[in-house]
Amino acid sequence: MDLKESLSNAGKTTWKWVKISLLVVLLLLIAYVCFLLFANFSEGTRTGYVTKISKKGYVFKTHEGELNTGFFTNPGRTGVSPDNVWYFSVPDDNTAQQIQKASESGKKVTLHYQQKYKQLFFRGDTEYLVDKIDFAAE
Repeated sequence: MDLKESLSNAGKTTWKWVKISLLVVLLLLIAYVCFLLFANFSEGTRTGYVTKISKKGYVFKTHEGELNTGFFTNPGRTGVSPDNVWYFSVPDDNTAQQIQKASESGKKVTLHYQQKYKQLFFRGDTEYLVDKIDFAAE
């Protein structure tokens, strides 16, 4: 085997490992994005009064809202009362319209949400994604 053929084989082997490495990195990136899209850190409900719901964004328009839980909390040693407002995002237009109607009526609602591990810019400004609304019994 001469030097030229040996270098050619070495180049082919190196290029093969570069391709395999790039494929593995691409598959890991796809798996990570799928994990962020579909995995939930927690699920739950919050009850209160919707004080704001708006559609905002430059390229990706998302529905963002605020829910006033209305519970009094002790200011503690700092003397500053904790925030009773819960910020959320709504990926579904129909759910956002229902929340808008609840905001206009001033009725108490229960919002069902999924908390994601990380906020993604095209799904909303928060990691809390509301998927269902129920009107609370008064």
